[in-house]
Amino acid sequence: MASRLSALPSFRSLLAFWSAATHDRLSEAAASLGVTESAVSHQVRHLEDQLHIKLFDRSSGRLVLTEAGTRYLARIDPALKEIEAATLAIRPTEGRRAVRITLPTSMAVTWLLPRLGGFEAANADLDVQLVPTTRVIDLVRDQVDIAIRYGKGLWPDVEATYLFDDMASPVARPGLLPDGPTDIGAALAGVRLIVNRSIPDEWREWAQARGIDPPDLTDALTLDTVEQVLQVAEAGHGIGMGRTPYFEDRLARGVLVAPFGAAGPTGAAYYLCRPKAIAPTQAVRRVMRWLQDQADTHRASAG
Repeated sequence: MASRLSALPSFRSLLAFWSAATHDRLSEAAASLGVTESAVSHQVRHLEDQLHIKLFDRSSGRLVLTEAGTRYLARIDPALKEIEAATLAIRPTEGRRAVRITLPTSMAVTWLLPRLGGFEAANADLDVQLVPTTRVIDLVRDQVDIAIRYGKGLWPDVEATYLFDDMASPVARPGLLPDGPTDIGAALAGVRLIVNRSIPDEWREWAQARGIDPPDLTDALTLDTVEQVLQVAEAGHGIGMGRTPYFEDRLARGVLVAPFGAAGPTGAAYYLCRPKAIAPTQAVRRVMRWLQDQADTHRASAG
């Protein structure tokens, strides 16, 4: 019987593609992998041969992602980061107290990791291990100390503390929609919409809050995470729903704009959770206090 993973391309080719797609120059991609530029190019072409599709447009002499390449990167980027996090989490540590945190993959990449370096530098005795996943896992069974969860704060067997509200607004690459006042319904009908599979009703809920008819999602591009939605929107392949805390940095850098105004509350929020059945250790309490401080700062900066 054929393996369920028989469709997987070689991991070396995946890493070469990921590195080429996430660095400005091929030389930088090669340096990050410790190989030559020709080796990266060879592995990328090998991957394209395996997939029977072009991932890069080379007509300009540079590696520019095609639409297919952009969509492929959006799908494999969180998976590679989750593999990295899982590898770090399983490595034994010496003389350091481990604290395991589970949270949505996109939130780990966009919100937590940029903040974590400073905390780890100031708390060298702690080993903060991330378990990024889109699943709501059993904290006791999976031996996880802390969870950051999205929802209404109602989960069995956990103590949930509010962190900050979920805010949403459509976002697009600058220039995708015309400047100035516009009819929202007509504007949405003229572009491809991007749907987050994990929050399938977000467009309907946003439209209802604005008092307009929900847009037609028949030909929408469906992706798995908020981060994938933002990556594809940034590449100019449609308009997606930006959400807190994922899109503020992109708005600040100007790579995305919110053409229909500021983000509004969705009714959901992010919560800091721990298992009720297990008393938190001093190390866990220290990490929880830091996460609450980061949430306070986030709320203040979001106005």
